Amino acid sequence: MSTAAPAGAATAPSQNSQQGSSGAEPNRQNNLQRIAQKKAQVKSWPLNKKLEKLAIYSSCKADDGCKCNGWKNPNPPQTPQRPEGPQPLASLNDPCRSCNHILGAHVSHLENAPDEELNRLLGIVVDVENMFMCVHREEDADTKQVYYYLFKLLRKSILLMTRPTVEGPLGNPPFEKPSIAKAVINFVMYKFGHLSQKEWQTMYDLAKMFLHCLNHWKLETPSARKQQRQHLPSEDAAAYKINYTRWLCFCHVPAFCDSLPHSETTIIFGRTLLRSVFQTMRRQLLDKFRAEKDKMPPEKRTLVLTHFPRFLSVLEEEVYGNNSPIWDPDFKQTPLSSATNTPTDRSVTSNGTTHARAIEKQSVANSPSSGNENGPTFNQSSAVHATGRSSKSISTADAQGEKRPNEETRMPEPKRRKIEGDIAEEVLIQLIATITDPKEMAGPENNAFSELAARDEAARAEERRGVIEFHLVANSLSRRVDQQSLVWLVGLQNVFSHQLPRMPKEYITRLVFDPKHRTLALVKEGRVIGGICFRMFPGQGFTEIVFCAVTSNEQVKGYGTHLMNHLKDYHVKQNILH
Repeated sequence: MSTAAPAGAATAPSQNSQQGSSGAEPNRQNNLQRIAQKKAQVKSWPLNKKLEKLAIYSSCKADDGCKCNGWKNPNPPQTPQRPEGPQPLASLNDPCRSCNHILGAHVSHLENAPDEELNRLLGIVVDVENMFMCVHREEDADTKQVYYYLFKLLRKSILLMTRPTVEGPLGNPPFEKPSIAKAVINFVMYKFGHLSQKEWQTMYDLAKMFLHCLNHWKLETPSARKQQRQHLPSEDAAAYKINYTRWLCFCHVPAFCDSLPHSETTIIFGRTLLRSVFQTMRRQLLDKFRAEKDKMPPEKRTLVLTHFPRFLSVLEEEVYGNNSPIWDPDFKQTPLSSATNTPTDRSVTSNGTTHARAIEKQSVANSPSSGNENGPTFNQSSAVHATGRSSKSISTADAQGEKRPNEETRMPEPKRRKIEGDIAEEVLIQLIATITDPKEMAGPENNAFSELAARDEAARAEERRGVIEFHLVANSLSRRVDQQSLVWLVGLQNVFSHQLPRMPKEYITRLVFDPKHRTLALVKEGRVIGGICFRMFPGQGFTEIVFCAVTSNEQVKGYGTHLMNHLKDYHVKQNILH
């Protein structure tokens, strides 16, 4: 099916814009606003103009033998006119340039149609024109093919006056159970259910922020992913391509073509998709937060730069763990009977269903049908602000949506006789909250989220998965140094020179390549991102550290701490303790 580009079509958000770029967000919002304005404009047209527009996408019904699938103006303008300029209207008796039947023969089925149906079809027309522009501008072959399929689907729905639905081998959502939203809430209950209310609320807010980011994240195209991960097995690439196509059809395109039913990524996808995008998303997300930290208020900066990386590290272990219980469809977490875990604090059923439903309702509330945009790029500010909502808003959403499940119905506690000298329950709750709050108590910190606790946990997890490596390299005058070591030495020289700009480059080069000096190199994805250059004095039993640096875009990940721990372990083996 071929057609000319419609004049004045609203511009659809481009799939080729950079992932997570802050500059793309205003453009996307402007495009969505233009699409909404265009739909409002066509719905306000007079009847004859509406019929003329719909005739372009309606087949001729003059006789059964006519195969014309759209009326074509016999007197098209010689030059394209501005969409807001005056355009001559055609009459129902104007002949079609293709089949010579009158315009009325193309819209005879719409003569008695109600105005609501005409407006619905005109909304699909705007989406068809936007999809045409997407097909025309898209460069990736896989994405272009999906866009063309959706373009034909929308055109067919106008011809048949049906509601467009994606059918065929892609299946119907949800595609995997439990969903990503359900598993993440299971994760919060499983890992942090024992924490005090304040700490637990922080983890729950981080979970909401993570789901918000994923719902607004733009997936890599299969071809781009294949180029970056050539070692992946073919079945993984095939599975990702299927999920990418589903994401385009059910999540990405419906965000700006509301004629198609829209779903949230975290609601219809599960473990397979999350595993395929988690590491890339985590890296780009943290890089974006670090780049925009100066725009955040101090409390949000602490949340996303301190707590969020640790949250993602713990979540990563459960995402890739083969036996993690968070993916169990029958996951059950028994809430601890603590004075701090009152029913009003954590309204959670035994399997965490309430929170997952709340996440789903929040996703629906943020969909385009509710007036909020949900497009291809990630809005950092909205994600950070999303964490400020308390769990009370979840209860409000429940009250406005559906009934609570029966499991939440709690019988009132039976009254008991008061004994003289008893302490009121409210006082006990306050005392226990003070005892369990590390900021209120003195003494050693046992909190798992203390500032001093396992700062290199994320780096250790990456080392176990092979994402980062540590290599001890040194130059030599007595033996041949292999090519890889020389490459790493040059990379270390560049890192030290860039991170220590006041240090003369010649001085750095001389020490890095000095045979008496050794360097512990931190290598990530084949590239040197940090290291510690040192000289050992075995006779005196000490070592002198000369340089220690990690490249700026890889900092605040625990790499420096992990480097130093490796260096300490190496020196202990060499019996050098100072």
